Amino acid sequence: MTVPNLESLRARFRGELIQPGDAAYEAARKVHNGMIDRRPALIARCTDVADVIAAVDHGRENRMLTAVRGGGHNAGGLSICDNGLVIDLSRMRGVHVDPAAREVRAEGGCLWGDVDHAAHAFGMATPSGTVSTTGVAGLTLGGGIGHLTRKYGLTIDNLLAVDVVLADGRFVTASEQEHPELFWAVRGGGGNFGVVTSFLFRLHPVKMVQAGPTFWPLEQTRQVMKAYREFIARAPEDVSGFMAFLTVPAVPLFPEALHGRKVCAIIWCSPGSADQFEAATKAMRSVGKPLLDHVGPMPFPALQGLFDPLLPAGLQWYWRADFVNELGDEAIAKHLEHASRLPAGLSQVHIYPINGAAHRVGAGDTAFAYRDATFALVIVGVDPDPTNAKTITKWCKDYFDALHPYSAGGAYVNFMMEEGQERVQAAFRDNYTRLAAVKKQYDPTNFFRVNQNIRPA
Repeated sequence: MTVPNLESLRARFRGELIQPGDAAYEAARKVHNGMIDRRPALIARCTDVADVIAAVDHGRENRMLTAVRGGGHNAGGLSICDNGLVIDLSRMRGVHVDPAAREVRAEGGCLWGDVDHAAHAFGMATPSGTVSTTGVAGLTLGGGIGHLTRKYGLTIDNLLAVDVVLADGRFVTASEQEHPELFWAVRGGGGNFGVVTSFLFRLHPVKMVQAGPTFWPLEQTRQVMKAYREFIARAPEDVSGFMAFLTVPAVPLFPEALHGRKVCAIIWCSPGSADQFEAATKAMRSVGKPLLDHVGPMPFPALQGLFDPLLPAGLQWYWRADFVNELGDEAIAKHLEHASRLPAGLSQVHIYPINGAAHRVGAGDTAFAYRDATFALVIVGVDPDPTNAKTITKWCKDYFDALHPYSAGGAYVNFMMEEGQERVQAAFRDNYTRLAAVKKQYDPTNFFRVNQNIRPA
């Protein structure tokens, strides 16, 4: 894997250039998903925007296949490539909070834990995901679904501006006022349009939240899901709770008697008061006979990091996903059937509610097209042992195949593996044509193509 004109890049690059054979190479090429095993020719670990510009110029001028890495959390490993260049932003993790303006600026290599920590000191947060080790860049560019979606919308609904290095090496700021078509496209269109070196977000007053899990025996799934679909349709937007199927892990957080048991669950979050939460959720939390109802006040960053120790980098991950409009009785039966076959370990299913504030943005107002969907479904096979990769992959695909006929047709791009162009177009619905036009304007040669790729019109 020879890198053309490497000395030319060295002369204008302040960061670290890592090649096969270097001491840092094996660690630098690893991403969060241990199922991904790719060997780039060069990893350009940037320290600032000037480094990003130099790396983009080098990749373009030397016709190198180029991937962009923010947090390295991408489901399909689309932040790394074989025999090409990886523009690695992992050293660019600066965060600046403006408490008076209620804004936070985060560099492109930040993880959500970085942002949550900085904003929490001022009693604020912006909607993000559900795991603090997730990269800010990848989650935001795909839309951003998480604990605060029902109350404050998607992450992109709180995005005010981005700084971007384009394929031709230009640096631009995109917002409603500047490069508005580019700003429209990066709000849900993924990493197709350039390297985003910083994000400016709106903040909201979120400090303590009422949070924690309620577990039910798996055999109560029908009763719980039927009650949940009615509950979440009318629940106050202050209240969020995503449904899950999981095997209770053997950790002190949960009673030993439940360790290894497959359960149906709701993971709660509400920035409202304890009394408001109790009044709004008591009936739902009392459905059937819960095994565990462990909800209480905690700092928002603690909720975001609650499951981080269970999900370290390097596990085997296989993903499938869909948007869902309703949880019908037939679909519920399929969920019970396939959740009963959960492989041992960390494999799980999440059903995220994305109604409430997210529905008040039009389908064409951002690139995120599924503004009418009620849920985002994700099925993940997770296991530390590579010898179990085939088992978790088959379970995941079988589950998806059974539930897909009951879906809205497309998936959240952040939950997708490499699944082909038809699935990419389904993810963007009617917005795909406009996205392809923006791609032609800002990246006509499809330089940024290691992603859920939108081809230039």
